[in-house]
Amino acid sequence: MNANRRDVLKMMSFALGAAAVGGPGLMSTARAAAGGFVSKRPPLARRKFTSKAVEQVIARTKARIADPELAWLFENCYPNTLDTTVELGTLRGKPDTFVVTGDIDAMWLRDSSAQVWPYVPLAKQDADLRRLFRGLIRRQAVCIAIDPYANAFLPDPTAKTNLDWAQHDVTDMRPGVAERKWEIDSLCYPVRLATAYWKATGDREPFDDDWRAAMRLVVQTFREQQRKDGPGPYRFQRQSLIPTESLFLGGYGSPARPVGLIHSMFRPSDDACLYPLFIPANLFAVHVLRELGAMTQSLFNDAAFAQECKALADEVQQAAEKYGVMRDEQGREFWAYEVDGYGNQLFMDDANAPGLLSLAYLGCCPVDDARYRRTRELAWSTRNPYFFSGKAAEGVGGPHEGLRMIWPMSIMMRAFTSTDEAQTRQCLQWLKTTHAGSGFMHEAFDQDDPAHFTRSWFAWANTLFGELIVELAQRQPALLRA
Repeated sequence: MNANRRDVLKMMSFALGAAAVGGPGLMSTARAAAGGFVSKRPPLARRKFTSKAVEQVIARTKARIADPELAWLFENCYPNTLDTTVELGTLRGKPDTFVVTGDIDAMWLRDSSAQVWPYVPLAKQDADLRRLFRGLIRRQAVCIAIDPYANAFLPDPTAKTNLDWAQHDVTDMRPGVAERKWEIDSLCYPVRLATAYWKATGDREPFDDDWRAAMRLVVQTFREQQRKDGPGPYRFQRQSLIPTESLFLGGYGSPARPVGLIHSMFRPSDDACLYPLFIPANLFAVHVLRELGAMTQSLFNDAAFAQECKALADEVQQAAEKYGVMRDEQGREFWAYEVDGYGNQLFMDDANAPGLLSLAYLGCCPVDDARYRRTRELAWSTRNPYFFSGKAAEGVGGPHEGLRMIWPMSIMMRAFTSTDEAQTRQCLQWLKTTHAGSGFMHEAFDQDDPAHFTRSWFAWANTLFGELIVELAQRQPALLRA
């Protein structure tokens, strides 16, 4: 029997969850009653990477958190990427950093960028972190050069995929590629990371000719997937009982009108798009293209490439405004999730970022933007078929793990983008009471029973939680002192 990624991860997580807890929060409650929480971090000698700056943030932030369980969760989660997923080495004679997603021995361009994102502000003061970022920025450039359409890669750029579910995919699988699902955000995230790192540090070292070539390939691929001159070179099919694991019409996906938006065959959840013009990822592309253009103009005085980035961003923005906006009964505007350019629009949201809820977090719009506020309100409501509310919490899920399954990531995004203190406090309470005693964030949990969860080792969610706590310590410190 061919197990796919979801089945494997569910079996692993349910088994680990059953071994760890006898019911929702039992281990957590017992430890709280005993008056303390035991660190879940690996012993110092077994940590993959350590940073003095990160350890200082942990100590400083913990001291500002009154709730011992919340402080314990923060200490476990914030450094989880560094503790468990980072491999340093050399590749082609240069420093290299490979960041696995957690329980899968492969590197997603999206996840690896997001996993280290909270440490970017610390890089200027920490030489070890700069070494890590330089290696990762280089590795991501190598990955993009191998295949800009792939979403996940192997440690060895010459190896054949070792992921069981990708062994027989009908697509142009290349050495070094773990999985080849075309997702716009797979190219957006490395650009976001590179531009933010450069802004934070002024470090020019990783931005060599190979990186510049990779960035040109990013823009070329976005242009290619506007599909103005046909479907382009990408196609993908997979034999699976799950429809969202494959694409129809010969592997080119659902038809869409070439209106200037970039086609995405898969969402950041790795599920196939219903309509290929995925609005959150297009808005994300607009944002990172503008950042990339500004960086290359400043760093390399490359006015031609900067103008190319700006022109593409302007075109996609205009198309999103024309085709990606919906209106409610009162005529108020909000963003669609996916469209096809023919007039069909889908409203829903998925917990993975980019999604509608996470637009402001990713910098695609101001948090107080009226259209975003309306979109955010609808995404966290029964208007969204993947919004779930139960005994344990409420939040957004998605088709990847199915109905009733809330992703903690969605609760974090609500907190990041909240302007209401009571709302943020409720988000923290849900996050604190749904880790099922594990001390870590999970991919998803049942709306009524957090002991039923997927992925016990999901580094992106862990680090994102840590980022949230650090951000709240600065923006709403009273919430943590209460």
